[in-house]
Amino acid sequence: MATFGNLTDRLAETFKSLRGKGKLTPADVDGTVREIRRALLDADVALEVVKEFTGKVRERALGDEVSKALNPAQQVVQIVNDELIAILGGEARRIQFAKTAPTIIMLAGLQGAGKTTLAGKLAKWLAADNHTPLLVAADLQRPNAVTQLQVVAEQAGVAVYAPEPGNTSGEDAAPSRGFFGGPKGGDPVKVAKDAVKFARDKQYDIVIVDTAGRLGVDAELMKQASDIRRAIDPDEVFFVIDAMIGQDAVATAKAFQEGVDFTAVVLTKLDGDARGGAALSVASVTGRPIIFASTGEGLGDFEPFYPDRMASRILDLGDILTLIEQAQKNFDEEESLKIAEKFATDTFTLEDFLGQMQQLKNMGSIKSMLGMLPGAKGMREQLDNFDESEITRTEAIIQSMTLQERRVPKVLNGSRRVRIARGSGTTVTEVNALVNRFEQAAKMMKTVAKGQMPQMPGVGPMPGAGFGGGRGKQQPKKKGSKSGNPAKRAAENAALAAGAKPVTPGSGSGFGLGGAKEGGPSPEELASLQKFLGK
Repeated sequence: MATFGNLTDRLAETFKSLRGKGKLTPADVDGTVREIRRALLDADVALEVVKEFTGKVRERALGDEVSKALNPAQQVVQIVNDELIAILGGEARRIQFAKTAPTIIMLAGLQGAGKTTLAGKLAKWLAADNHTPLLVAADLQRPNAVTQLQVVAEQAGVAVYAPEPGNTSGEDAAPSRGFFGGPKGGDPVKVAKDAVKFARDKQYDIVIVDTAGRLGVDAELMKQASDIRRAIDPDEVFFVIDAMIGQDAVATAKAFQEGVDFTAVVLTKLDGDARGGAALSVASVTGRPIIFASTGEGLGDFEPFYPDRMASRILDLGDILTLIEQAQKNFDEEESLKIAEKFATDTFTLEDFLGQMQQLKNMGSIKSMLGMLPGAKGMREQLDNFDESEITRTEAIIQSMTLQERRVPKVLNGSRRVRIARGSGTTVTEVNALVNRFEQAAKMMKTVAKGQMPQMPGVGPMPGAGFGGGRGKQQPKKKGSKSGNPAKRAAENAALAAGAKPVTPGSGSGFGLGGAKEGGPSPEELASLQKFLGK
């Protein structure tokens, strides 16, 4: 994830200096711990967390587990990994569902943390797990917050309870009282209470209450949030925090813990390019686990938080388990088997390619998926320059083709390609490039499906084409001219390539040109040679 990019780079450089050392001295350990401390402070991790973390790393690094290890450098990395997991919460946390439905989840946090969007992400994630969530619009003071939640609910395909229009004036202000003492824009506490009753009556099994936030912590905000909490007695209170706010994360988390209290933390904007100290501070300071992480702008960019997997990402060790889970969730196994058969029988089409690409898009950001691979730090620049819109352009090109053109790309002549380029808003060059890449990929996959090693572009054929380890058939030696005269050798080789007989020594004129007599090329052979040479 981009949030930890700088921290990952700094830690990798620190560990690199330990490689090749058969034994670590106290000075080596102190130097390493000092660099780790600097890296964590630069990442905006809270000072108290940094002190505790580096103290434990130093104590363990100077102990027997490192001094007796065969590879001390790897042992230090393992220690840092273990301690990262500890400050991130240790074990993964799951939602505590109520024994009797509905389970009530309340969202609290500052304005701008992304609570409303997160409500939709959480609802969509729960709906995919066969739950029936109900979103509740209890943020009645932020301009158009109710409308935003209704839009998000529609996109997520879930129900929303919004009896009050909320603030539609366009002015973001503290809730004021109406002429008869009631809150202007509606009473969020009443909305939340009525929503729980509505959910019971309509048999929704989860209620997600989106509450109001502020630009900063104040008494009015805390009072409203605590009033809602007392009124609905939620099973879970999720503190939603922007992973990019840095050192303020600790003060904000403590204020919410004292004023409202919460059961777990949800990190948003974890795909940003900030230093990410919030993630490494909040769980340790508050003693509350991180339960979910929002990793992008799309409603599907949302995942449970696993401390061990996050620690692996920070240390550039990859997160293969999450990658596999995303693939299993989004790829149709039966469809994948059909595609494999099509590769083997050379019937894979652009239509199939489009379907596979759409399944890949459903997994989320390609850039974030590549970032989960071990050693992703080494291709950080390529990842940063990766253009996600390239996939959308490819999709547009294929969708601009007719069914016949997708299934039989050979029919794509010049005029068809011009039409496709216009229809997709691209150029003919881009259409040609896509078709060429598709043909090369299909050919390579067909070779792999047959259990053979594909020939890579720019690399000669590999010996022993099959995976069985056989040497393959020996290639016959190429026949060619052995003349010492370069011009004559080139002409004779060209004649061989054109199917003509080579000129025998001593035949022809003194200039090396064959005559029509026996042993020289015939007029037909000369004509063939001239045709080959383009004369």
